[in-house]
Amino acid sequence: MGFWGRRDRAEQQREDAADTELSRRARAALIAADERIRTTGDELAFASAELGDAATAELRVGLASVREHMTEAFQLHQLNHDHLPDTPEELRTRNARIVQLCEWAESVLDERTSALQAKIERIRRAPEILHRLRADIAALRERLPEARATLDRLAERYTPEALQRVRMTSGDAEQLLDFALQSAELSERRAAAGKPEDAMLALESATETVRRAGSILDGVDGFEIEALRTQTTLAEVVEDSRGDLVAARGERRTPEVEAAIARLEAELAETASSQRRDPFADLAVVSAANAALDAARERANRPVVPVEQVQHAVAAADHAIGVASGLIEGHRGWIGADARTRLAEARRLRGELAAMPTAEEARDEALRLARRISGLADDALRLAQRDIDSARPDDDDWGWGGGRPGPGGRGGGGGAGSILGPVIGGVILGGLLDDIFD
Repeated sequence: MGFWGRRDRAEQQREDAADTELSRRARAALIAADERIRTTGDELAFASAELGDAATAELRVGLASVREHMTEAFQLHQLNHDHLPDTPEELRTRNARIVQLCEWAESVLDERTSALQAKIERIRRAPEILHRLRADIAALRERLPEARATLDRLAERYTPEALQRVRMTSGDAEQLLDFALQSAELSERRAAAGKPEDAMLALESATETVRRAGSILDGVDGFEIEALRTQTTLAEVVEDSRGDLVAARGERRTPEVEAAIARLEAELAETASSQRRDPFADLAVVSAANAALDAARERANRPVVPVEQVQHAVAAADHAIGVASGLIEGHRGWIGADARTRLAEARRLRGELAAMPTAEEARDEALRLARRISGLADDALRLAQRDIDSARPDDDDWGWGGGRPGPGGRGGGGGAGSILGPVIGGVILGGLLDDIFD
């Protein structure tokens, strides 16, 4: 009893310590959250002056929601200290809820103020950003003559369809740079007029426009490099294709191979027909024609299975199914699920084999399927024989009345019952069969 009493006191002391710590956390969290709300209110006022009401709307809504929910936290804390006595469980529940509400409030304010801080930092750095934008615009303008020369050179070498991958021209880039400069100047004017929202919008527009203009000019340079790489790859594929054509002409020429040769020759001739080409499209069509010839050659050079071999395999499969079916049908009462399943699968595949086409290219699959059917039928025969051997007594002479007791415990007729029961396959079972022979 003393041991259990000490144990209960130790447990109570641990619970009291945990409740005290939770109460302390609740008070500290309440103070921190309240201070954070006051600080955030001040930050919201400054941010509204710098960015405008629209940019700070999310923080304003979040702050209002936090204040509303923190009212509940203060009410719970008041209940903990009123004149009414509370149970430890009630205090524990209220303090846990206070901590939860305060942590949620801190999380909401962190999220909203961090998102707004980036905008505040950006508007404060607007003069620096505008200075850098003007420098970027000037640098991109210096690239315009080179981009025009590059496009003129590309137009002599590639088709309009190929040049569509550039998507936009140097003229488009120049227009974007003009618009970016106008947006930057507008941002300065709106900031001076005390309209921070308009100034920020114009600044963001200028920044995005400069980025797009730079990507256009980069795309012009990138297209020329990528086109040269594609031409190199195309030359390698063309050389490989010509070698494949030479090899194909010396091999077995099926109609499929003849068609593939004609297609590849036509694509090679078209590729070399003019100076202005689309290397990307040429590479795609020549590669596809080359792959088609490779596939046709592989099928043509594969040894053709003689039709007689397929016929013999099918006949063997039918014979195997017939033997297995005869044994299983004659001893159904003794045959288990494995043998029946093998036979059923063999018959199903035999139906698929009957529906297969008779063309040369289908003979390989037909031969494989016929051998699979034979294997399944042989398995069914083996499993059926196993089932019969395991069910038949060792001294069974398959006679009529060997003196062994039948299913009902009687002799004479029981021997006849033991042999005819499996043969009939369960149609007449147990005592009914014995009654017939009795």
